[in-house]
Amino acid sequence: MNIKKVVKFSFIIMAFIILVITLINTVVIYQIKENNQTKQAINDLVSMQEKMNELLKDTTLVTSLDELESKKASFIKYELEFEEIEKIFSLRDENDFVDFFISDIHKDKIISSKLNLLYESEKQIEEAFDTIYELEKEKINLKNQFDIDYPIENDIRKSLDLKIQELKDYELYRLFSDVKYYSKETLYQYRNQITLDKWLKKIELFKEKYNHQEIDEYKQIVTKVGNQVVLLKNIEDKEDDLRSKIYNVVNQNKIYSSEIEKKIVELSTNFINLTYFAILLLVVLIILFITILGYKVYKNVGLSVDEIETKVQEGLEEIKNLNQEIEKTQKEVVFTMGAIGESRSKETGNHVKRVAEYSKLLALYYGLDEKEAEMLKQASPMHDIGKVAISDAILNKPGRFDENEREIMNTHAALGYEMLKHSNRPLLKTAAIVANEHHEKWDGSGYPKGLRGENIHIYGRITALADVFDALGSDRVYKAAWNDEKIFNLFKEERAKHFDPKLIDIFFEHLDEFLKIRETFKDKF
Repeated sequence: MNIKKVVKFSFIIMAFIILVITLINTVVIYQIKENNQTKQAINDLVSMQEKMNELLKDTTLVTSLDELESKKASFIKYELEFEEIEKIFSLRDENDFVDFFISDIHKDKIISSKLNLLYESEKQIEEAFDTIYELEKEKINLKNQFDIDYPIENDIRKSLDLKIQELKDYELYRLFSDVKYYSKETLYQYRNQITLDKWLKKIELFKEKYNHQEIDEYKQIVTKVGNQVVLLKNIEDKEDDLRSKIYNVVNQNKIYSSEIEKKIVELSTNFINLTYFAILLLVVLIILFITILGYKVYKNVGLSVDEIETKVQEGLEEIKNLNQEIEKTQKEVVFTMGAIGESRSKETGNHVKRVAEYSKLLALYYGLDEKEAEMLKQASPMHDIGKVAISDAILNKPGRFDENEREIMNTHAALGYEMLKHSNRPLLKTAAIVANEHHEKWDGSGYPKGLRGENIHIYGRITALADVFDALGSDRVYKAAWNDEKIFNLFKEERAKHFDPKLIDIFFEHLDEFLKIRETFKDKF
């Protein structure tokens, strides 16, 4: 093969590799987005089941048939919403472009099995509601009938009581006292067949001593209201059993949801690490082809010493430019991924630019050399990359988080570190440190590890101050921007608490430079 064909063939292969790198980056962004949508859909499924369970419990407290029908209509609405969410996964089963490279995450064996369990448990909740609906309808009818019959029983009992008192017969008084006692035991305490039978037996004993037509009427009404109370108690026991069963089902579903989320994080992390490895391998192939190309040129072209030196110099310059381009591309990918993490929480791309500039300025005045300060500047946009693993419902919640939401939100630092820690590239290693430690505090009250003082890496201390300064001065979904005076007062208060005291001193000594950066990269709406 002559040198022209070698050159042509090599450039075709390099172009193909560059195309593959671009394709991989596209798949990464698409897959991260789809993973987040899958997590949100699963959270919605569990949330909908919790609502259905709450409605199921409320249904047992209704007092009229109209209320019962209203609860049924609300439950049907939740059923339909659940089925709509379920359809999302059916629609994703249709192959799209990315499916040719990587299957949908919900098709993973573990995730798929847990989803099927969620679907099955929803059917259990539906069946339980249908049963409770029928029981509640029967209970309401029984209560209505009891409200009619009980006053009759009460009036007859009072009438008999007056007559017994007038007779002044101690034995009759004693027997009727037993009747009254078991009326209370049956109607208000035990409400079971055993107690009802005792009540009826006491009436029979009373009748043997005082055989009167009113006693027969009383026994008939007692039998009626007693059976009503026993049936009501049986219905309530069945409802309690169903509520307990569904409560356990919903709690189990929360466990399924948590297991699914953990699996998604694991698959996402492995996917990103594999992607980085593939890109690195392709870059090595490009360099290898360039090296082979240079060798072929050297072996096959008879050039003079000066010409060879010139060509070699040009080749080295090309390699240098390519390496610079690769490094530039790497920095752009890091910045873009950082911007993706911020954009999910409704923050602008200029936030990461400002944080990057503040970080470099602090690093230089702290005493880091130009190369290390520039490295920190390039890595700082990745400080919140872990937010890609946090659901939108929490990430973009207006107002304060509750305790559970705050715990979930705080995991983003460790998640970001897990995504980046496996790389040996200096830039990504720096980014891993920044992601993991930018929420640590000088006094040890930060997270995820509660590091204190200089045990916190200088990259984390610098990024913490830069991030907080910009965040306080910017509008967020949960707060309006602070004015400068309020920010500066907070920084003075948090010196040697939240922030490295030396960095706070640097900040105020060069405040005009920080304000100039903020103005230069101001958000535009």
